[in-house]
Amino acid sequence: MSAVRTIPSPLGDLTVAASDRGVTALTMAGQKYEKRHLDRAEGPGGEEVLRLAEAWLARYFSGRDPGALPPLDPAGTVFQTRVWRLLAGIPLGRTMTYGQIAERLGTSPRAVGSAVGRNPVSILIPCHRVVGADGSFKGYAGGPERKRWLLNWEKQMTKPDGSGR
Repeated sequence: MSAVRTIPSPLGDLTVAASDRGVTALTMAGQKYEKRHLDRAEGPGGEEVLRLAEAWLARYFSGRDPGALPPLDPAGTVFQTRVWRLLAGIPLGRTMTYGQIAERLGTSPRAVGSAVGRNPVSILIPCHRVVGADGSFKGYAGGPERKRWLLNWEKQMTKPDGSGR
């Protein structure tokens, strides 16, 4: 049984896939590597994971604090998983550079960039929060316009006065 769902969003259709253990993929229509990891969606528990992911995304795109992430089950190497775990800890509306992440992990910015580029779970594992040393919007599979949109959206959600959207 395959657990894959298409969810409309302000960025276009999102395709979310899940296994019994968690979300295996979240891709945007037309993004680089759009179909990667969708074949890992299997098991009867995937439908419940999809429901949790869809609820999280609905809160996120409505401008509310989306709360705790749904369970995640991205496939990757040990190093990629370490990078993705660090990405998941970048707070809403904040960014880190490839160099900052590399320094924390004791590796090179190039290695970090490679791992970030292989993130199969966009938005939930917020690779859009990683920027170049000069603040530039580098290397986002969904495209620089979507990266800019997501970062601006999150900044509005986290305004100091609490006004959000």
